[in-house]
Amino acid sequence: MPRLSAYLIVKNEIRDLPACLDSLRGVADELVIVDDESTDGTGALCRSRGAKVFSHKLEGFGSQKQYALERCTGTWVLSIDADERVTPELAKEIQGVIAQNTSVAGYDISRRMYFLGKRLRHGGVGTDWVMRLFRREKGRYLPLEIHEQVQIDGPTAKLNGPLDHFSYATLDEYLEKIPTYTALAARQRWQAGKRFSTWHHLRPAWELFSRVIVKGAWLDGQAGLIYAALSAHAAWLRSVKLWEIEQTTHE
Repeated sequence: MPRLSAYLIVKNEIRDLPACLDSLRGVADELVIVDDESTDGTGALCRSRGAKVFSHKLEGFGSQKQYALERCTGTWVLSIDADERVTPELAKEIQGVIAQNTSVAGYDISRRMYFLGKRLRHGGVGTDWVMRLFRREKGRYLPLEIHEQVQIDGPTAKLNGPLDHFSYATLDEYLEKIPTYTALAARQRWQAGKRFSTWHHLRPAWELFSRVIVKGAWLDGQAGLIYAALSAHAAWLRSVKLWEIEQTTHE
């Protein structure tokens, strides 16, 4: 039985996957890829790297991650996205944890964000903690459409080594994905009982002030200011799409 299975959910990730898979070399004993009908050769690339590839249409990020998790066979599992990289420090730490056979059920990993090729250290996105390494039988995903969360049955701890997240290399890439993400987020908010308020039109101004002034996004230069402005716009889009759902529901 593999000691560690790394799993990814992907769609047309031919650009980012090579570096991601390279970072897993010597760390993962098994690679599990769940492909959402890619058309750019993603599946073939993964197979050439020895990965087990499963085709499955994305219906929600939480359910897609659970589908991938259920196809892993390792004692431990590592969830990673195509635009993320396991750093050498993190790789060494993961190997140590698994060798120790610790009683901890899962580990949060710190994630460093890069936007337009620059590391962002301020604006509320410098470092976040994500549950990514856990015992396979101790984790299960909530059925969320976006911002998936895994529940861990048992004690958790934190690792020191970082995971690098290269979120968007270009503005076009961001602008292409944001309509889908904001629509999913709005629908998830609706299902959670959230409703639109006229005050939400002020959200972009507050979001921009909070990120730039309070959290210091300006310290990251143009990349930090651009990300702060785009995030403010995305917050407003989520709100007006929530309003749109309300109008459609009431018709």
